[in-house]
Amino acid sequence: MTEATPQRRAAGNRSPTPTIPLAERLRPQSLGEVIGQQHLLGDGMPLRIAFESGQPHSCILWGPPGVGKTTIARLMASSFDAHFITISAVLGGVKEIREAVEQASVWRGTTGDFGTVNGKRTIVFVDEVHRFNKSQQDAFLPHVESGLFTFIGATTENPSFEVNSALLSRAAVYVLQPLSEDDLRQIVAVALERRALSAIESIAKEAVDRLVAYADGDGRRLLNTLESLGVAAGNDKSGGSITEVTDAWLMKVLGERMRRYDKGGEVFYDTISALHKAVRGSDPDAALYWLIRMLDGGAEPKYMARRLIRMASEDIGLADPRALRLALDAAEVFERLGSPEGELALAECVIYLAVAPKSNAVYKAFNAARALVRKDGTRPVPLHLRNAPTKLMKELDYGKDYRYAHDEADGFAAGENYFPEGMATPVFYEPVSRGLEIRIADKLNELKARNHHQNL
Repeated sequence: MTEATPQRRAAGNRSPTPTIPLAERLRPQSLGEVIGQQHLLGDGMPLRIAFESGQPHSCILWGPPGVGKTTIARLMASSFDAHFITISAVLGGVKEIREAVEQASVWRGTTGDFGTVNGKRTIVFVDEVHRFNKSQQDAFLPHVESGLFTFIGATTENPSFEVNSALLSRAAVYVLQPLSEDDLRQIVAVALERRALSAIESIAKEAVDRLVAYADGDGRRLLNTLESLGVAAGNDKSGGSITEVTDAWLMKVLGERMRRYDKGGEVFYDTISALHKAVRGSDPDAALYWLIRMLDGGAEPKYMARRLIRMASEDIGLADPRALRLALDAAEVFERLGSPEGELALAECVIYLAVAPKSNAVYKAFNAARALVRKDGTRPVPLHLRNAPTKLMKELDYGKDYRYAHDEADGFAAGENYFPEGMATPVFYEPVSRGLEIRIADKLNELKARNHHQNL
């Protein structure tokens, strides 16, 4: 479809605005309707087997927002014909846990197996389980252990760090992945097929591409944006209702949300390139400008943190080793605080990287060493550098004549060779005359002189 003037329907023929959110209206009602997560739900895959077995088990669904964690939990309850209790760890606490236990106890009844009454089970679903503290998580343990209910937790954080080991040992962990672009396109197609977007009948390919890029693997974000489009289409001021969404109209009504570039698009990479070059060029103001442009444009802050760590290694290196530590600290601070508070740590890091002394000596040394290894043969390790943990290895002269540097003057075995025998000694690392590398260069020159003197 082209981006011509949008087709319109008479204003009097608008669809009524639904009261139930689009994400809820389109929530899958069966396993066959689930889009994505086929590594878990496909034929012969772990969760598919669990569904087909008819025997629910406690589990933790770990994955980013909008990938189907709640949907899978609800489908489990439906598939196993179980009572379904939802607890939000954001809003709930021990009181809600006790109420869930009481309900499960009532439904269990006085006869029959634990967790059942008239053949029914109870599933307790805890959303954002990582937000519960240790004592709150511990409150589930005896009831999971006794089989009073099946526990299903959903989390966006690594369960290894955020879920108690005792609870973790009683639950299988399933890792959900961000929805692929094809998955997101399927969601758009389903919404259109079910006429769920008010007056909208079609969406141009360019607009779908932009929506998919903006959703960034998050199905809920995509559906919420589609719902906004449906409302905007039904209330368009220029006469009638929009029936076809073009890219131009999409940017007109949701431009602030869509921002000025798509993640993964050319402008995105142009902008990260500008940030990197501003840091490398020691311009803190420009570096901060491009950082804010990217954050304002919807770039994932965790991605930005990774790029800053790379800049610290590539463009500063040993000229200021503190830069790498500060970049790692900034990433950790963002993990702890989230947005927007954690973004200040990223800004602090960008400014530090920009004003730090620059050196690409480590970067160049790494590339040179890798290039040599790739083209050179696989040379054997010299005997004197090999470890000799067994008697046989010692008899074969492993480790023979090795000079233990700590036993040498100044902790340096002058004249010792650590390269394979017969190999011309390459020089990969050449410090620059900036920052700490000035002192590193002096040290290396001193050691080279001592090696030369020893070999005379």
